[in-house]
Amino acid sequence: MRACFTLTLMGVMAAGAVGAQTSDTAIASEGVTGTNIQAQAGEDGVILVPSPILTLDWERLYDSSLWGARVKTDMEAASTQLKAENTRISEGLVAEEKSLTERRSTMTPEAFRAEADAFDARVTDIRDAQEAKAHALSRRLDEERQAFISAAFPLLDEVLQARRAVAILDRRVIIRGAKDIDVTADLGARVDAALGDGRKPAPETPSTQAPGTDN
Repeated sequence: MRACFTLTLMGVMAAGAVGAQTSDTAIASEGVTGTNIQAQAGEDGVILVPSPILTLDWERLYDSSLWGARVKTDMEAASTQLKAENTRISEGLVAEEKSLTERRSTMTPEAFRAEADAFDARVTDIRDAQEAKAHALSRRLDEERQAFISAAFPLLDEVLQARRAVAILDRRVIIRGAKDIDVTADLGARVDAALGDGRKPAPETPSTQAPGTDN
């Protein structure tokens, strides 16, 4: 009888110790996060604990967005147009140079030199102008990307609040992390819904009113 009582008492004490340890762990966890952590069940039945730290892939967010897709289409069209323009100009200059070479025998050295110098100067001006157009396209691409980031930034607060997180880090600085803390797809849906393809609305045309009339 004493042996049974002793074993029962030891079992009760062990259970109490485990319960106290579990309680201490819960209290410690609550103290670290500052909130009561509520686990969520994923689709596969795995219990997901909300993370205070989230990650975001800016490149994937931009490239997969309606805004990024529109810019890509616009830039490809502009680049194709510039390439065709460069080809047309190049062909014209080649024909002009050939004509000058063929007429050289009928020209005085002074006349040929003057026309050749003028041709070289025009070629230089054309090349500078076309390079400026290419640089303008690059600047436009950078400006679109920066405008997208600026417009999308306020939406980060919505994700932080929805996930009950405290920070979102650039995924490129993360060496290793769980896929569940990546919010690129979540933010992407919000960005498309709020910003669309990023086109600026056309300015409203003010209505004309005949002189001397009142609204």
